[in-house]
Amino acid sequence: MTDGEYTAVVDRVEDGLAVLLLEADGETVDDLLVPPERLPRRARTAGAVLTVVVEDGDLIEARYRPEETRERAERAQSRFDRLAERPPKRDDRASEDDRRDGDPDAHRG
Repeated sequence: MTDGEYTAVVDRVEDGLAVLLLEADGETVDDLLVPPERLPRRARTAGAVLTVVVEDGDLIEARYRPEETRERAERAQSRFDRLAERPPKRDDRASEDDRRDGDPDAHRG
């Protein structure tokens, strides 16, 4: 891992370690495992966004970015909502039409 400043996203906290996904230019370029105590208290949860400084593979500085955390969570929820609203498949629509028309053999489940 190259020394420098990165955007980091807490992927998960498990087995006493926080897994940070390091980003450069919007792409995940590496990960870093750190004890959660080394992170700001509000950033010790999955999805938290930080700016971090890494030197010699070690976390030197971590700044929580609450606004970016909120914005990313909202974008993710919006994508989820759009996927949940997908129209039924063509075959499903035909079955729904048959059931509405009273066809008792339209769908057996």
